[in-house]
Amino acid sequence: MLHSLTLRLASALGAVCLLAAASAAVAQEAQPQRSRSTAPKAQAERKASPSKPEAKPAAGSQGQKKDADKKSAGKKGAKSAAGPGGPQATLLATFGDWNAYVSQQGRAKLCYALSKPQDQQPKDLKRGPAYLFVSFRPSENVRNEIAVVMGTAAQDGGEAEAVVGAKTYALVTKDQNAWVKNPTEENQVVATMSKGQNLVVKASGKRGGKLTDRYSLSGFGQALDRARKECS
Repeated sequence: MLHSLTLRLASALGAVCLLAAASAAVAQEAQPQRSRSTAPKAQAERKASPSKPEAKPAAGSQGQKKDADKKSAGKKGAKSAAGPGGPQATLLATFGDWNAYVSQQGRAKLCYALSKPQDQQPKDLKRGPAYLFVSFRPSENVRNEIAVVMGTAAQDGGEAEAVVGAKTYALVTKDQNAWVKNPTEENQVVATMSKGQNLVVKASGKRGGKLTDRYSLSGFGQALDRARKECS
């Protein structure tokens, strides 16, 4: 079991730069005056991962952002932009609270559906960007890989879980990252997410206490299908 986990962590070491780019995408999403296609290159690696400070939205822009999001739902992104330390990522479409992205470097293509938490606890804990995404890497025969970035360090190997309705799935944590502990359950988790309304991530903080992030699953199935189609 330990050997298997070590291999899983090591296999994602080469994708660290993709996670850095994912942080950039979250920052871009917070700036409605820019194209939302400035996207994350986000493969949450099964090893340590960097993150960048999240950009803050301009004053009074939240209402405009919501209107723009509604208009852009299901529409194709017009531009692309490189995230720091990673290749370019392009917004394919927005569905509800989820976005679908694609990025390609050489022959390596990455497609994923990504969302940010609707609520984070404890409220007074300062965090970096946080997000949940499901990715496809056809060149590595990877499908439905689920990853979470908490925006703050969790307890390595501490208790962690993802809850969707009545279903609970164990997670494994490393620094700010979390993955489904049993990779063979990922397809099942994705199927459950497609039918659910919310997903709640619970983990033990590195300095004690509990971290709880709630994600809306509105639009998840559509965003996932769009990402899957792009990498099929």
